Amino acid sequence: MKITRILSDLIALFAVLALTSLPAFAGNAGAASASHDVFHNLKFRNLGPAIAGGRVTSTVGIPGNPNIYYVGAAGGGVFKTTDGGLHWKAIFKHAGSASIGSIALAPSNPNLVWVGTGEANIRNDVLDGGGLYLSTDAGKTWKLMGLQDAGQISKIIVDPHDADTVFVAVLGHAWGPNADRGVFKTTD
Repeated sequence: MKITRILSDLIALFAVLALTSLPAFAGNAGAASASHDVFHNLKFRNLGPAIAGGRVTSTVGIPGNPNIYYVGAAGGGVFKTTDGGLHWKAIFKHAGSASIGSIALAPSNPNLVWVGTGEANIRNDVLDGGGLYLSTDAGKTWKLMGLQDAGQISKIIVDPHDADTVFVAVLGHAWGPNADRGVFKTTD
């Protein structure tokens, strides 16, 4: 069973690699060296911090500003870069939970940073969150905004025209019932 799955995965990988190489040959069928240069300029680069929690659960950046990004970790808090990923700073280490489910910026004001705690990618070692947090100063300070018993917060959407209107998708506790489950909305 495992061997069959591995073989089918390898065949699929080779098919994808073959299809991605076709555009290199489309313009000049006689240029055999074109396939050699397809990935020549691509280089690997570390874009994130060494996160204690391992998995990245949420990322968000500011449109038009390629230097500022926020990254949330399954068990490591929130990190921020202001230099395009060269350096990262832990900015959520003193809040109620290190497990992050979602991060959102207000499109009309990127200084408004919302963080939903509790990783929503359910697995055997999921950590419960401690609520919904807001920073009005781009991550320098945080205020608990509610949903302390939400368990896992999977998505936050801020209205692009009204930063006071925020939708929050809450999975709830992973292993049991609770009242804080569903989609919540705030307008204040």
